[in-house]
Amino acid sequence: MKGVILAAGKGERLDPLNSSRPKHILPIGGSPLIFHTIRALKLVGINEIIIVVHHMADQIASCIGDGSAFSVRVEYVDQGQTGGTGDALRAAAPLIGGDDFLLVYGDLAFKPSSLAGMVSFWEESGKRGAVIGAVKLPNASEYGAIESSGGRLLRIMEKSSQPAPGLVNAGMYLLPGSLLKYLDITPLSERGEYELTTTINLATEGGMVFSVYELDGESWVDVGRPWNVLEANRLLLDELVKGRSVEGAVEEGAQIRGDVVIERGATVLSGSYIEGPVWISSCCRVGPNCYLRPYTYLAQGVRVGNACEIKGSVIMERTHIGHLSYIGDSVLGRDCNIGAGTITANLRFDERNIRASLKGKMVDTGHRKLGAFLGDGVKTGINVSIYPGVKIGHSSWIGPHASVHRDVPPETVVVSKVEFEMRPRR
Repeated sequence: MKGVILAAGKGERLDPLNSSRPKHILPIGGSPLIFHTIRALKLVGINEIIIVVHHMADQIASCIGDGSAFSVRVEYVDQGQTGGTGDALRAAAPLIGGDDFLLVYGDLAFKPSSLAGMVSFWEESGKRGAVIGAVKLPNASEYGAIESSGGRLLRIMEKSSQPAPGLVNAGMYLLPGSLLKYLDITPLSERGEYELTTTINLATEGGMVFSVYELDGESWVDVGRPWNVLEANRLLLDELVKGRSVEGAVEEGAQIRGDVVIERGATVLSGSYIEGPVWISSCCRVGPNCYLRPYTYLAQGVRVGNACEIKGSVIMERTHIGHLSYIGDSVLGRDCNIGAGTITANLRFDERNIRASLKGKMVDTGHRKLGAFLGDGVKTGINVSIYPGVKIGHSSWIGPHASVHRDVPPETVVVSKVEFEMRPRR
């Protein structure tokens, strides 16, 4: 059986985090997101993986290579113009052949046990029919809802405009090769795309039996919005830091509490307090006198200066955080330079959920505590304050003493005008 990963899309809702690389290789939980999916496929016995690419395809191929680092063989197929998930599967069909295959969307974070459980469920059923993974969410309106009876799929419904709890399509499928023939009769959706969900509905109407396998909602994250990066990081760190050893240099006077990964080549200076789960990658330098709180991930080459506090955040490659700064529940892109005294606020005065802009509309993030989202190459001067839920586009500069209360477009300079008066002493 082969594995198929769909990784062709751009992921526009993840702005500003995906300006220079595809969402599938954003560093989350210790490695690029798609690495976790490849490892999960390997754990269930998949040795051949087809990855459907298009947007920034060369970066994905360069990042993963031929799969030998994971002891699998990886083949790539370019979807061309992204025409939906059904079109992506059609591109992979010649490499799949007529065998059963395991298909996973490439922008998911999940516990490996979820995929293993789905495969075991299929094997225990005698490897008959198909299996669709489903997850119960408190708000199912943003996904295709699953309509089922007695554990069998009836149909995958369109997204609803009314928020309500329900069972939704988890983007994980175990499919027979015979499904591929239904791609040829799949019509265009209202969005002008060929949807895999439409193909599955056609197959169901044609007599193909789909069993519904329900995943634990706490073990699955769709990484489609900036704050989902934090949710995915939290999920993955819980799994990955357990039992790991400290390989980097930790000076006397630094304290490590809980499960913490410190990779070889990283340095933690005296006076620092690290409270796991935390992941500190190679070539990072932390301290002195820093406080890293749970669910913080520092990607390769990050530097954190004296007396900083970082809470539940993802800091991407080579970003420097100046002394006396606070970064809370935030995501910082790579190659950022954060000036001394920069503060990311993460809580409203009224303690209501943080709202953030998404494709021009303000939405409820579902988080009471949420910080800022900075694209690659952002610079801040000293004593900058950034409000909760604010997004700053790549390569923007925020001048000293600025109070950033709304989103900043890419490649923008923000200057705070402060009156300065000098007069003789009386």
